Amino acid sequence: MARTPTGAAVLQPEVTQAITEAVMWELAEQGYGRLSMEAVAKRAGVSKSALYRRWASKDHMIASVVTEFSVTRAPEVDTGTLRGDLRETMRSLIDWLTHPLFSRILPDLIAEDARAPEHARGLREAIGGPRREVGEAMLRRAITRGELPEDLDMELALDVLAAPIYWRLVVRMAPAEPDYVDRLVAYALRALGAQSA
Repeated sequence: MARTPTGAAVLQPEVTQAITEAVMWELAEQGYGRLSMEAVAKRAGVSKSALYRRWASKDHMIASVVTEFSVTRAPEVDTGTLRGDLRETMRSLIDWLTHPLFSRILPDLIAEDARAPEHARGLREAIGGPRREVGEAMLRRAITRGELPEDLDMELALDVLAAPIYWRLVVRMAPAEPDYVDRLVAYALRALGAQSA
């Protein structure tokens, strides 16, 4: 049940950081369904009211923390070439998916999405939306530079770029060898119909 945040105290950044870390650890160890506000507060060394001053409910807290963690790991890079942008973007995607905590959290979030899609829809959009916006901006720059065709199917292109990494690391749980990114970039350039591929 959602509660209205209480109190008018100034939110202390160090307390927010402690709570954020506690949420990530609780998600990794307990999973979405078993995570409790009490456990997060205890791990962070704060009262439950400190959590409710920041978020109205457990769902809001998880969505906020996971979104912030994920979106900050989707930097917008502009190396001047599509090849360079793809390389950096794919490396950051691999770093995100193989993060020691997040790699334990993501499978549970996907399972929760299947169990209760109404709870997870906002989280899915909050994480995926900004990451796709960064990817679309990268592809549009490449179109402007003449590296990609103007009639590029943007939705399909974005899927083509992210899906192999997700499939390999999360579904197959296979490693990304040292040359994996370079091989994948070369393949993606051909798949996208890049002029310089």
